[in-house]
Amino acid sequence: MIVVMQPEASEAQIQSVIDHLVNLGFDIHRSTGVERTVLGCVGATANIDVRDVEVLEGVAEAHRISSPYKLAGRSFRPEGTIIKAGPLTIGGDEIPIIAGPCSIESREQLFAVAEQVAAAGARGLRGGAFKPRSSPYSFQGMGEEGLKLLREACDHYEMAAVSEVMSETQIPLMLQYVDILQVGARNMQNFNLLRELGKIRKPILLKRGIAATIEELLLSAEYIMAGGNYEVILCERGIRTFETYTRNTLDLSAIPVVHKLSHLPIIADPSHGTGRRDKVPPMARAAVAAGGDGVIMEVHCNPEKALSDGAQSLYPQQFTKLMEELRLIATAVNKRVAPARAFAAQQR
Repeated sequence: MIVVMQPEASEAQIQSVIDHLVNLGFDIHRSTGVERTVLGCVGATANIDVRDVEVLEGVAEAHRISSPYKLAGRSFRPEGTIIKAGPLTIGGDEIPIIAGPCSIESREQLFAVAEQVAAAGARGLRGGAFKPRSSPYSFQGMGEEGLKLLREACDHYEMAAVSEVMSETQIPLMLQYVDILQVGARNMQNFNLLRELGKIRKPILLKRGIAATIEELLLSAEYIMAGGNYEVILCERGIRTFETYTRNTLDLSAIPVVHKLSHLPIIADPSHGTGRRDKVPPMARAAVAAGGDGVIMEVHCNPEKALSDGAQSLYPQQFTKLMEELRLIATAVNKRVAPARAFAAQQR
């Protein structure tokens, strides 16, 4: 159930309603918007008459919610959610671009990529320190040393650090270095991990699983939000279909669908969505045109020698050109992409 308070409702009235709902058996999640407070009521199974709630002092209206995702649903926060992480804002008028290598391989590699994507206008730096590879013999990442390099590069180039967390045991370590914790497609339904991420207060980038429906993606977000962490960023990164030409099928229709169903921002990952370097720019452009709240993609200075996913990584010059194109498209949909920047040469 969703309870919408009157704009002029006092704090005492709001608390009185919360206490009443708790006594009925609900867990209450409060969302305070610009004009009014919305209470998300989860958990009670009794046959509650919403009219009994609507007559409480300070209440404007109450609604039963038929969808299984109460907190991720649009009605919980109709104005939409804006998430801030360092210099990066997702969900507002700016479309942030997150870029970087699939895996952190060395200090020289990471700083070379970071310098060029930051100069082109990226506001987030992605880099894997722990890599969930399909083969146990593939490069598994640099671990904590990679996280330290990521933090150093982000501090120098004024970007938000984005890296993947693979298990609950890694969360305390990741919190020391990372601004946004990414949950990969393989872990979208790792409910133990999602519950633990609900206990922290840092943004979570939740990627859609390769065979997950949009409802399943929103239910995974619900796991995190039920723990009290409402800073969830959804990511469309392609789903598995019968098509084999591309690595996955990038489902860009998920962007407007999610915007209708949920208040959470959604970004696109055309690198994993296609698996082909030449297909990343057109899909990134399409994601912005479709109303995406951001784009995350892979960039490498020498993709042919990358230790992971070189075939889908852009060259820096390709990324710079793409950023110029994205600025034009963003203007057409009444948004903007951050301008290019200049940095002093960094000793590496």
